[in-house]
This record gives sequence, structure tokens and C-alpha cells, in this order.
Amino acid sequence: MMKITQPKPFTFEAGKRAVLLLHGFTGNSADVRMLGRFLEKKGYTSHAPQYKGHAVPPEELLHYSPADWWEDVQKGYQHLKDLGYEEIAVGGLSLGGVFSLKVGYTLPVKGIIPMCAPISIQKSLDRLHTGVLEYAKKYKEHEKKEKAQIEEEMDNFDGPELQQLLQSMRKNNEDVRSNVDMIYAPTLVVQARNDHMIDTNSANIIYEEIQSDEKEIKWYENSGHVITLDKEKDQLHEDVYAFLERLDWSV
Repeated sequence: MMKITQPKPFTFEAGKRAVLLLHGFTGNSADVRMLGRFLEKKGYTSHAPQYKGHAVPPEELLHYSPADWWEDVQKGYQHLKDLGYEEIAVGGLSLGGVFSLKVGYTLPVKGIIPMCAPISIQKSLDRLHTGVLEYAKKYKEHEKKEKAQIEEEMDNFDGPELQQLLQSMRKNNEDVRSNVDMIYAPTLVVQARNDHMIDTNSANIIYEEIQSDEKEIKWYENSGHVITLDKEKDQLHEDVYAFLERLDWSV
């Protein structure tokens, strides 16, 4: 069996303005690493935590819940504070986008960038289920396990614990949705048009319901769900940078 090298949290220190970058469900810090490197060149510091049970064998996911990952997000924010960064913006992909909204009504932030954030999840629960199974299978194939072993492990993986996790994700996203009208920080809502993982109307809901005076919604016509790694990532980088530059930083 092959051992997989795991991505780790990263901190790229550059200027006094900091951005917390959050990855998606079944993703890892590599989802937002290129964005972090781009921002570093532009003089922004960034930090990306990695959620418990992610980028390790998929069975680990079943030991945790969105409450644990929210803890990781808060620790990531605190990590930047501990390094001396007073002003922090937050951006996140998918579940990370949902968490970026939660940060927006829970902690002081300069600006928020939810990217392909599934705020309305009921419709996409099936897709989420399929997505997790694909992720688990690919991980096992990558480990070079035998086909029969993979099938057996997949049968065990796709059980009541996984259903429970998916339901807790639905509840997490619904909770965030019911609080987005508490958001007043400037927000850039990012959504890929060819996102087959989530209900893309989530972007419109977020845009309509947040109370920010400065808010913008940007659609990327040629990108899929993992927009940070897709065809229009360079455009996304520039748009995120332009948004950050418009914020009212004191440094």
C-alpha cells in the first residue's frame, strides 16, 4: 500500500493585512494554496488551517462534524491574531465559504469572500453524498489498494455514520443561512456557473440576504465547483485582490 503525502496548513507572511483562507469539505489547504501564494506576492499575509479528518484516510471524516471544523476555523483566525495581525479578511471555498460567512457574523472581519458556498443544501445532499463516495474511492485507489478491498471498505464507509455526518452538514449550512442577515462587512460573492456540486442559487441567496452596504456578486462562466483550481483561477485571483484593495484597512 502506498503512503500519501498529506498537505498541511500554511501561513505565508507578507504584509500587515491578513486573509484567512478556508478549504472545502473533503478538500485540504492545497485548494487555496495558489490563491495564498498570489496574495503573498501582492503583500498580503494568509493562513489556511486544515480541518480535522481531512487529507487523511476518508474513514477519519466520520469521527468529526462541522462543529469540529468550525473550531479549526476559529483557531486559524486566532493564529493570525497571535502572530500580531489586527485586521483580517476571510475567504473560503464550498464549506469554507459557508464558514467564511459564519466568521463574518461571529468575529470582527474586514471583508468576506464566499466562493461556491452551498447555503441551500437540501437539493444538493445527494450530490454531496456522491461526492464523498467519489473522494473516498479515489483516495483508496491512490493508496494502490486491491479492487476487492476497496469495494469492501466502501461498503463499510457508506453507512449510518456517513448519513449522520451529511445531516449535520445540512444543519450547519441551514444555521448559517438563518444568520447571514447579521453580516454587515463588505462581501464578494463568488460563484462558478458550471458548479454541479451545489445549488448555484445559493450565491443569489447570500447576495440578497447579507446586509452589507458594499456587496458584489461575480459569476465565472467557465468554472466548476473547485473554482480556485479551475480555468478562471487567474481572473479569480485578480478579482479577490481588487476586492481586498477596496477594503477600509488601517494598515
